Amino acid sequence: MAMQEPKRERPLAMPAINHQSSVLVVDDSRFQRRVLVASLKKLGFNVAEAASGEEALEQCQRSFPDIVLSDWMMPGMSGLEFCEAFRDLSGDRFAYFIILTSKSEKAEVARGLDSGADDFLSKPVDKAELRARISAGERILKVQKELAQSNALLSSTLDELQGMYDSVDRDLQEAKKLQQSLLRERFCTYPQADLSLFLRSSGHVGGDLVGHFPAGEDKLGLFAIDVSGHGISSALMTARLAGYLSGTAPEQNIALELQPDGSYTARPPADVVTDLNDLVLDEVQTEHYFTFMLLIADLKTGKIVLSQAGHPHPVIQRADGRIEQEGTGGFPVGLMWGVDFEQYELSLNLGDRLIVVSDGVTECPDRDGVMLEEAGVARIVGELEDQRGPAFFDGLIDRLSTHAASSEFPDDVSGILLEYFGSAHLM
Repeated sequence: MAMQEPKRERPLAMPAINHQSSVLVVDDSRFQRRVLVASLKKLGFNVAEAASGEEALEQCQRSFPDIVLSDWMMPGMSGLEFCEAFRDLSGDRFAYFIILTSKSEKAEVARGLDSGADDFLSKPVDKAELRARISAGERILKVQKELAQSNALLSSTLDELQGMYDSVDRDLQEAKKLQQSLLRERFCTYPQADLSLFLRSSGHVGGDLVGHFPAGEDKLGLFAIDVSGHGISSALMTARLAGYLSGTAPEQNIALELQPDGSYTARPPADVVTDLNDLVLDEVQTEHYFTFMLLIADLKTGKIVLSQAGHPHPVIQRADGRIEQEGTGGFPVGLMWGVDFEQYELSLNLGDRLIVVSDGVTECPDRDGVMLEEAGVARIVGELEDQRGPAFFDGLIDRLSTHAASSEFPDDVSGILLEYFGSAHLM
């Protein structure tokens, strides 16, 4: 019995894929265009065609393609000239450009790449190679589109962040105005003395604050605060502390004591600092602590009673120019319970002046990180002996800038200047 020959199965045709990419075929040969267009349509592409570079540019202006297949040698505008013009037209859009050519020399290929081509196909075009080159182009297009989407998302996110930053910056500007408003009077004249106050934050807002309040007949309360850290939380802390030392609401000022006749007199500074330490630890839920100096100045006698809690030593510049710096140092407020705070006395004579500055001055570093320290403060105060009132702090900032080699400082800077004239000023 004769054996039947097995049936030969016809090879399966490659199924067409519904591609999203559009392809433009540019060739002056109608036959070549038909072959390429037919092959691409079988692969599932949306295909358009043009007989010249000029015609192709017109089409691209109406509908920008994803992939371009262009012959190199064409009458009129060559494939390379069309490629250059196409890239100029593209702007920030990307299309994959393939040159069809019989040229294979390296110099010619380099010339084509310099003109903006992405790939080459040798003529006559092999269908398998065409499919492979087109697929490679689609992969690059996909990556390019994903990158463009990521860039757009990043740009949008950056715009949102910029908007948030601008909003925060506006709020901080307002916060800076509010903090500066806590220091309403920066220069005050009394019958026996002139008082100058200075406050400059290293950022929008800071943790330094200086101030004053009436403390009884011929007596003046002065305070200097330096909250740990910088920024908003430190500024909020200073604002709360300012409320405990109010000059406009003596009933809320913990440094004052109500008398039977309705007047207010100063409490001992050491007792005030102790109470403030307990108050902060008990009621203020924060990790911040602060250095503090509270002074009660008798403007009639020149006697000053003060308590120093970690703040830099006060400076006295005598009328003859001598500089004195002395103090107990003390422990910062708000760190631990049971701290004993001390108080001591200073005495101003006619023509003397008292200077209190924050550690933004004493610890201001130079380019090598060397701090100014107390010796540097004494030197600057001596150099500014003839500068009075607010001009003294202008000179201080100028010399700090020279020391730091910068007009921006790493910490807040604040200060008090009390220039004492005594009863002689009244004559």
